[in-house]
Amino acid sequence: MRGSDVLRDPRTGGGHRWGAAPPRLGTRTLASWLVVLTVLVVVSDYLSERGLGLTPLLVFLPAFVAGRGTVRQTALAAAWIVLVLVGLMAYDPFQTVSANLATVAFTLALGGLSVAGAWQRVRRDEEIHRLRSAAAALQRQILSPLPRLTDHLLVDGVYEPVEEDSRVGGDIYEVVASPYGTRVCIADVQGKGLPAIGTAFAVLGAFREAANREPDLIAVVDALENAVVRHNAFATRTGEPERFVTALVLDVDAGRWARVVDCGHIPPYVVHRERTGPLSPREVGVPLGLGPLAPEPRAVERFDLPDDAVLLLCTDGVTEARDSSGAFFPLEERLSRWAGAPPHRIATGLLDQLLDHTGGTPSDDIALLVLRRAGPAEPVGWGEDAPGGADLPQRPERGPAPGSGATAV
Repeated sequence: MRGSDVLRDPRTGGGHRWGAAPPRLGTRTLASWLVVLTVLVVVSDYLSERGLGLTPLLVFLPAFVAGRGTVRQTALAAAWIVLVLVGLMAYDPFQTVSANLATVAFTLALGGLSVAGAWQRVRRDEEIHRLRSAAAALQRQILSPLPRLTDHLLVDGVYEPVEEDSRVGGDIYEVVASPYGTRVCIADVQGKGLPAIGTAFAVLGAFREAANREPDLIAVVDALENAVVRHNAFATRTGEPERFVTALVLDVDAGRWARVVDCGHIPPYVVHRERTGPLSPREVGVPLGLGPLAPEPRAVERFDLPDDAVLLLCTDGVTEARDSSGAFFPLEERLSRWAGAPPHRIATGLLDQLLDHTGGTPSDDIALLVLRRAGPAEPVGWGEDAPGGADLPQRPERGPAPGSGATAV
């Protein structure tokens, strides 16, 4: 499922909007507040015995509006304050004409500066929004669309980057139908911003090549380690900090066992009628980029993946999502309710629950993959008439023959 600033289930067209700028104050509401505030200040000033001197402070109202409102709203506030001061001076003028003229001139000048400031801020905000959207769109376009069907796996999920330059993360995933089985990678780069995206793309490119080239899963992970080390060396020359990458690399073939290498990532979760919860590996390796610091080499672990079980892979945007009270998203509890459901329903259902938990405004990228073994008759009956059939691949992807030199991504 391709992402956008609107989260949606591609099969129903419904969705949630998040990551966009918060709605601004409406012009009518602003006008009402200006009138109420002006009346309160003027009445308080004139009813007080000694005169509080609050009325001249009204000239600064357009400057406050310029910080959050539109150019039109700022101009409206400036015009309103000029009219109010002119009316007050007609009712109770200063002692000299020059004082009256100076007050009007100062109010006009400050109003004009406020309008100019609002115009510059709006232009800057629009440019920043374009850059944020471009970065998020770049992430979405480089990652493979979901769902994916190979000889061994059906993979569905959701991916939604936060469109905010300081919070755009380096969450990535990939599914490769290789000659040695279906390889799946999900990873999360340390830090945020565009530099994190650069590191993520280095890992992504290395995985796409190594997953097809290397028969051994450890060799695939070593290729990712080398990619991060090379990228960090380049980053230090350009003044950027070195980064590490947590990753989970899986290999599933026609056999009973699935293989996994955990590079400091969130463990996979199994969803099954008999058991739902994390598959805690005995060996958790260090993140990519920190290989020389590991006391022991990374190891491949095997686990049983029944045909009717579902495997969930995710990043910390899911496990560390908080509600308004600071409580974490109860992933394991929610997963237990989805045993037996198809991957696309689990993915979109968890997304809905995650957005409800965070109030529709997650603070980190969301990457979530749901995997299930593809049975011999999996493609049969899929198509436009099946639930979600318009989005499901009609034929399984097959990797090239070993040694053919072809690449299937």
